[in-house]
This record gives sequence, C-alpha cells and structure tokens, in this order.
Amino acid sequence: MFLQTFARALLLGGALAVPLTALANPYETTLTNGMKVIVKEDRRAPSAVHMVWYRSGAMDEMDGVSGVAHVLEHMMFKGTKNVGPGEFNKRVAAVGGRDNAFTGKDYTAYFQQVPPTQLPAMMALEADRMQNLVLTDDDFRRELEVVKEERRLRTDDQPRALVYEQLMATAFKAHPYRRPVIGWMPDLEAMQPEDARDWYRRWYTPANAYLVVVGDVDHRRVFRDAERHYGPIVARTLPERRISAEPQQQGPRQAVIKAPAELPYLSMAWHVPALRDPATDREAYALQVLAALLDGYDGARLTCHLVRDSGIALSAGASYDGSGRGPALFYLDGVPAAGQSIETLQAALRAELQAIADEGVSTAELARVKTQAVASRVFKRDSLMGQAMEIGYLESAGLSWQDEERLLEGLRSVTVAEVQDVARRYFSDDGLNIARLDPQPLESARPRSRSPFAPARH
Repeated sequence: MFLQTFARALLLGGALAVPLTALANPYETTLTNGMKVIVKEDRRAPSAVHMVWYRSGAMDEMDGVSGVAHVLEHMMFKGTKNVGPGEFNKRVAAVGGRDNAFTGKDYTAYFQQVPPTQLPAMMALEADRMQNLVLTDDDFRRELEVVKEERRLRTDDQPRALVYEQLMATAFKAHPYRRPVIGWMPDLEAMQPEDARDWYRRWYTPANAYLVVVGDVDHRRVFRDAERHYGPIVARTLPERRISAEPQQQGPRQAVIKAPAELPYLSMAWHVPALRDPATDREAYALQVLAALLDGYDGARLTCHLVRDSGIALSAGASYDGSGRGPALFYLDGVPAAGQSIETLQAALRAELQAIADEGVSTAELARVKTQAVASRVFKRDSLMGQAMEIGYLESAGLSWQDEERLLEGLRSVTVAEVQDVARRYFSDDGLNIARLDPQPLESARPRSRSPFAPARH
C-alpha cells in the first residue's frame, strides 16, 4: 500500500539553572533560551541517538516557495564558519556513527547515532549549524539541482506518488497540506538563495527546536552538556504562524492522473477528526482502530475480502493520518485485478466501510485488532531510533512523550460502538476525495538524461 502513515497512527538538572518538568524516565527540561531537552535512558546497548527537531516543515511555507523547508535541510550539510562543506558527515563517520535528516509536513529533524561518549561532539556540531550556517549562492544552486532530481525520481517518475500528490491537492483547498513536502517543480525552478536564508533566519532558533536523546546515557550529564552547547545560543522571536483553516467540503472531488504505468490505481480520502487531546478525542482512537480492522494485519478485511476471496483487487489498503499539526484524513486505496474496473474497486472498498457501519464488528475481531495496534506501538521501543522517533513525532504534533501511555490506553479502550459510529459518521459522498491513475502506455514515457548531480542523501 502506498499510503502509509510514516511511523505513527517519549529530568533532574543537577546544578543547571533550568526548571524540572518530570521526575521519571524519560526526563525533560527546558533551557533558558526556550529549547526543550528530552532524555530517555536505555542501557541495553552502548549507543545513543541524538536528534534535533525543528517545529517547522512544509506546513509553514508560503505560496510560491513550496519545498524550501526541504531545500534548507539539504543546505544544513554545506558547512558553517567553523565546519567546512561535507565535514559534518566525515566527523560523524570518524567516530563510528551515522547521520541523516528528514523533512515532513510539520517538522524538520536531524539525527546522529553514535557511541555515548561522542554526544558532546554531536551537540557542538548541531549547535554550530543552528546559528552559523554559511549558505552561498553557488552551493544553493548546486543543491537545488539535487532536490529537483530527487523530485523527478521520487515523484514525477512514480505514478502512485503523483496520485498521492494530487489527492492532497484535491482534498485541501486552503490548508498548506495541499502542497507537497518536496515542493512543486515551478516553485523549485524559481527558488532563490535568499528564500532559504530567510527560512533559516525565521525558524532555526532554540525556541522552535527540541533535543531528543535516547540511549546509554545519564540524563543529568546530558542536561549539563546541552546547557553548555545549546544554552548560549541567543533566542529569537518566532514569526507569527498564520495557517489557513480548511473550509468544510461541500461535495465530492476527483482528480485523474495520466501517466505511463502498467496498472491503474485508486486512492480515496475523507476529512476526519485529528488527535488533539489524548484524554478526550475518542473518535481519533476509533478511526485508528477502524483502519487497523481494514488493513492492520495479514488477515485484515480488505486483503481477505477483496484480494483473496473475491479477486477484485491485487492490493487494497487503509490508513489514518491523524497525529499531525494540521487536519486529518482517512485513506482507502487499491489496485484493481485484471478484468476489474476502478469503479468496481471503489464500490468494493466503500462496501467494506459500509459493512462495519451497518453491522459493526465482533468483540473477538476488535480485541485481536487492538492487540495488533497496541503491539505495533510497543514494538517501537525495541530500538533506540524507534523510541527517539516516537518522542519526536509526538512533540511535533503538539503532544508530549508523557501522552504515550494515554495513547496506548486510548487504543485499548476503543469499543465496538465507537468504531461503528465513526464508520457511519464520516464517509459520505459529500466528503469524498478521489485521485485515480489512468495508465498510459509505457512506451509513451519520454526518456530523460540523468542529472549530473548526485541524488539526495535521504
């Protein structure tokens, strides 16, 4: 299935002059310049993950500069006044570590996984580029070509990626989620070095950042090191975030994408409630369980009924993306089997939703699915990176690592009636968004020369 939620739907400061906010593992504190520090002690392996997250992503971009958050992420590896181009990666590799970065709708994050003794060095490197990035016109132009090539490889040459891109542009008319994280190609073609510099000045400040450290560490020492390296960075006032609210949809919308491909593809989305308050947003938990009932394990309903039993689909899936800063969507998608039409597949997918709305689910099926959903969250704790990612994602959505157990309990407590109620409530024609791939002959694909620039790191 193409549409998957990326990895979703965690503080004793000693002599530090910073306030305590928690007294259990994980540990949390806030530096005097506003930068939050979260530490999870896990001594199962002699390793540590160091992640700096910025609460700024594609959602915060303005029209005309889509993709600038991702472009700036690339530029952060081009060097500072103190660390030359490419030197950051070399220093991480020299101590046996690995590093990378990623940009999403709601955030941009940078990480290193290194031996615990190297954490102060990683902090020094990240603190340096938080305030001393050197962004030259020549470096910008070269890296922009890398990003454009990344867009060609990952979106323009991938029919299903084009479908997803158009689905988001169809489902959202006002909210910035309508723009792709990678950016529209015309915006990338027109982007200037000053656009990236402006983004850096606006958002790369301690008050808009938080540090997550997970591994074989002592939180008190991490806090001291964070205060030494990140604490001196001068805080800047953040710009006002003016995010357009999405107006209520008044009728079905559809987009058709024609591209060279072997098979047709269908993707549908409905606006549904997002998770904002873990204590009260019961519908968000019910929607997560509904997605799991349809596509949460090998024997889930869509695969069982549409792929194995009826042979209507070659693949079919469901997902719920409800834990971002912006509005939430519920997705259904699939590829029709040979001899089956897109219309037949669409009707079959919606029939599975309707069956739950009409008949509900058995307590046994619900219990099995909830066990799977809870286990998928718990299994993330098996890796240091999984734990750091979970903490980071929660914080980026305006939640907290302290909500983790509440989220698990919310899933465990979902009832048959709650699942049936959301299945009845949110999947009408008036809220339906459709994007479908109309496959064109593969020979119609125009060959293009590979860019002389290397593809992106990530």
